[in-house]
Amino acid sequence: MRLDNDQESQNVEDRRGDGGGGGGGFGFGGRSIGIGTVVVALAASYFFGISPSVVLNALSGGGVSTQQREQTPGAPSQNHAIAQDEKTVFVRKVLGNTERTWQEVFQTQLQRNYTDPTLVIYSGQTQTACGTGQTAMGPFYCPADQRVYIDLSFYQQMRDQFGVGGDFAQAYVVAHEVGHHVQKLLGISDQVDRARARMSTVQANALSVRVELQADCFAGVWAAVAQRDNRQLIEPGEIQQGLQTAAAIGDDRLQQESGGRVMPDSFTHGTSEQRQRWLKRGLDSGDVRQCDTFAASAL
Repeated sequence: MRLDNDQESQNVEDRRGDGGGGGGGFGFGGRSIGIGTVVVALAASYFFGISPSVVLNALSGGGVSTQQREQTPGAPSQNHAIAQDEKTVFVRKVLGNTERTWQEVFQTQLQRNYTDPTLVIYSGQTQTACGTGQTAMGPFYCPADQRVYIDLSFYQQMRDQFGVGGDFAQAYVVAHEVGHHVQKLLGISDQVDRARARMSTVQANALSVRVELQADCFAGVWAAVAQRDNRQLIEPGEIQQGLQTAAAIGDDRLQQESGGRVMPDSFTHGTSEQRQRWLKRGLDSGDVRQCDTFAASAL
């Protein structure tokens, strides 16, 4: 990606160096979660999910409403100088590009104003309005504080554990989480929360798949519009990197590679084929109206 001339976003908090360290086992809402559930949830949440605590709650039969999350203590108020290493500058430029692109999309396609999210860079763990975020969860978006959280060591894990990488693949990580922010601004997240509270675990998982596939589609919309505005932004071959990444993180492939059997009822993000299809749909159309996974009869 050619981001040399792109402005870096100012909506970034660098919490690295705040301390933290490890915690105890996984416990959400007072429920005890078996190790098998944790493995499935972390595998499904490892790439590009909403707060993994929500996924774990769904898999364990629980649920966290928006109201409950908003009552959770928020993030630390202090902020540090932003580091200028290559990875940090890269995500700041990607975020800045999503800000400008989504402002354009909201105005031209939705006749609405876009509010920028904040991206938090942390190491190890950090407090969020959705609970404690940890590196093992992968990048995630917390709708209660409208922040994207990422530990940049995740990019090395993408290469080492999944064999995917490249600038566009890494930008896709940020763009997918920003896609969840778009869902929050459009009221989709709140509707999903209310619906999930009335559902069984299987039904809630199926709804989560539609949420995640829509975020993939929104990531594609960002890339399409950004490329339309700057035809040199995404270089030849990089789109394929993104599609390969989407394939690598399908629930079916993650479960197969973890050594377990494929359990469709436990899917929370969609199959490899579905994730590729919806990312490509956004890439091909550049139109948010083409991303209505909730109305789709087949995913």
